[in-house]
Amino acid sequence: MADLRSNFLGIKSPNPFWLASAPPTDRETNVVRAFKAGWGGVVWKTLGDGDPIVNVSGPRYGAIHSSDRRLIGLNNVELITDRPLELNLQEIKKVKREWSDRAVVVSLMVPCEEKNWADILKRVEETECDGVELNFGCPHGMSERGMGAAVGQVPEYIEMVTRWCKKHTRMPVIVKLTPNITDIRFPARAAHNGGADAVSLINTITSIMTVDLDQMSPWPVIDGQGTHGGYCGPAVKPIALNMVSQIGRDPETRNLPISAIGGVTTWKDAADYIAMGAGNVQVCTAAMTYGFKIVEEMISGLSNFMDEKGYETIDDFRGLALPKFAEWQHLNLNYVVKASIDQDLCISCGRCHQVCEDTSHQAITNMVDGKRKFEVKDEECVGCNLCAIVCPIQDCITMVHQTKGTDPRTGFAYDRPYANWTTHPNNPGAHSAE
Repeated sequence: MADLRSNFLGIKSPNPFWLASAPPTDRETNVVRAFKAGWGGVVWKTLGDGDPIVNVSGPRYGAIHSSDRRLIGLNNVELITDRPLELNLQEIKKVKREWSDRAVVVSLMVPCEEKNWADILKRVEETECDGVELNFGCPHGMSERGMGAAVGQVPEYIEMVTRWCKKHTRMPVIVKLTPNITDIRFPARAAHNGGADAVSLINTITSIMTVDLDQMSPWPVIDGQGTHGGYCGPAVKPIALNMVSQIGRDPETRNLPISAIGGVTTWKDAADYIAMGAGNVQVCTAAMTYGFKIVEEMISGLSNFMDEKGYETIDDFRGLALPKFAEWQHLNLNYVVKASIDQDLCISCGRCHQVCEDTSHQAITNMVDGKRKFEVKDEECVGCNLCAIVCPIQDCITMVHQTKGTDPRTGFAYDRPYANWTTHPNNPGAHSAE
């Protein structure tokens, strides 16, 4: 049976599923309930110094739903904890002592001065927690504290604050990165240069979910006004997965441990991140949507997958997908696939024909011998797979690798050897060195 135990920076937990710093980790009651449900660890909701932050007393969340009301994107305007620092510290210490086998990391955000960081790190160390996460990425506020997205967008600040924290604490330091930046590699490098033990990403994406057209205000509306917030949930996973892979592939940060965040809802999401190099995953929106018990499905699903594939620990497949990543110009241009429709599964809905006819290559029929029938025209099919994506029946349309014969669309043999854009005759730069 698969061993899901995690050892991230020496922080041990029974599984790689941690709750991210957010409302679910704001207090002892929630965290204990989460641990009882099976979560391997938590990142305690971000602490600040001084007087507690004041959050709005109205709607804090916006959402995007699918047609069947599944939550696919969540936006929030909530700030860091609005509970007193001393109360949080007392609860953290109590929870860690009572749940010593679980990971308890504390998220921090204080004004950008070394003394502030030194002071709060000393107090947090006394809780005996396992580490700290530096919150450099909240996109909706915190400017009054000299922190938030502004620091996360300036690599020099990231490196500076990280150095301060490594100087003033013995605990592992995880730097949480904002996605609201052009190239995630630069802040990751800065964190690494500052001595960070790991990075976590992504924080939420700056966003406005929609507009209330009756009140003509961004939604959610608070006393007639709205604002931008932080976007998270299943819809952000592709963005986060790409950024995780960028750090894992970058020569300067490829050995930097990663705690992956962004849309983790199922075991498959977690496996994707681990395959791209993450050491564990953090979850927020899924817990806020379905409750803490969702971790049971994540644990059993990941365990079953690992058993099926013969992986004994998560390290056995961590990062295995990274070497398979290639920049577009290195993809094999002679690899040809064609769509194939299983007529026994086809329900004749016509969606494949409609999208191919309107937006692609007119490569699917809707009539054959005067009867409604959908067949692929190989002489027009470019293998784009749009039809397979929109088809409502799983595996009805598959993409089949062609290896024998000649492509009627191009006239070229299917079995041509590997070739890419760097040497293609249509590439104006392919022969520039000659």
